Amino acid sequence: MHSIRSLSIEEAPLIQYLAHKIWPIAYKEILSQAQLDYMLNWMYSLESLTQQMQEGHHYFGIYEADEIVGFLDVQPNHPEIGVLKLNKIYIIPACHGKGFGYQLMQFAISFAKKEQQKTIELQVNRYNKAKDFYSKIGFTIKEEKDFDIGNGYFMNDYVMEYFLKA
Repeated sequence: MHSIRSLSIEEAPLIQYLAHKIWPIAYKEILSQAQLDYMLNWMYSLESLTQQMQEGHHYFGIYEADEIVGFLDVQPNHPEIGVLKLNKIYIIPACHGKGFGYQLMQFAISFAKKEQQKTIELQVNRYNKAKDFYSKIGFTIKEEKDFDIGNGYFMNDYVMEYFLKA
């Protein structure tokens, strides 16, 4: 087991650092460099991360020894009461296949139950291999949706959901 702990607003630069380390590898075959840069600035500027945390996003880091190797962002009762939105889950590519993502997902499920949520919802790019990971855990595709994120860019995603057992 690896340790997981809550991340504070003061640790936003750490989240930003990880995103800039992970995204170019994770999305190199899916997004153009221009869209990648736009989205990193849009979601991971220090101002944006601070605002997200102030609006109810809960960030958690997963550690191997004392080094952070990934993070999770969840938001209870969003977009509606009883739905936990899993906004972000990322692991440094060198740590893929070592159980970090699975442990973060189990943590998200436990957190959702503690927060008395009925389902967990996430969005994943339709071309992202992570979709298979989510399916193995028990997420199912609810719908396909294209989200206009500005600057002429869209997120072409599956919306996936996981029903929590009582």
